[in-house]
Amino acid sequence: MKEVLIYTDGACSGNPGPGGWAAILMYMGREKLLSGGEKETTNNRMELTAAIEALKALKEPCTVQLYSDSKYVIDALSKGWARSWQKKGWIKSDKKPALNIDLWEELLSLCDRHEVNCHWVKGHADNEYNSRCDTVAVQMRDSYALK
Repeated sequence: MKEVLIYTDGACSGNPGPGGWAAILMYMGREKLLSGGEKETTNNRMELTAAIEALKALKEPCTVQLYSDSKYVIDALSKGWARSWQKKGWIKSDKKPALNIDLWEELLSLCDRHEVNCHWVKGHADNEYNSRCDTVAVQMRDSYALK
């Protein structure tokens, strides 16, 4: 299987408020930048959307190294929390309903297609690709704030 590196980030002004997301996909020395946003959303939805859109861009099953500064996304995937929520009818261990079920269902389906290895990176800590994603996600957020 091809191995692809993906960096993602989301940004939101207010929670909810205008938001943006960005992803950088890297394969064999080539890079592809994806981005988008919404007028009324949350930061967690933008973090999830970045990962979803990046994985959706892959044309065949791949081994993916997914890097994000979102503990929400990385921990829920790598520690199996999202799968557990799904098995329990989207109820978390604290008996509260999970949020963003629509996005989690889509992301888990994409994770079934690809071999996804999750890596948390500290945000705003001089990681070139995380910083680039953050810059683009903020630009997208700001563009949706004006709409």
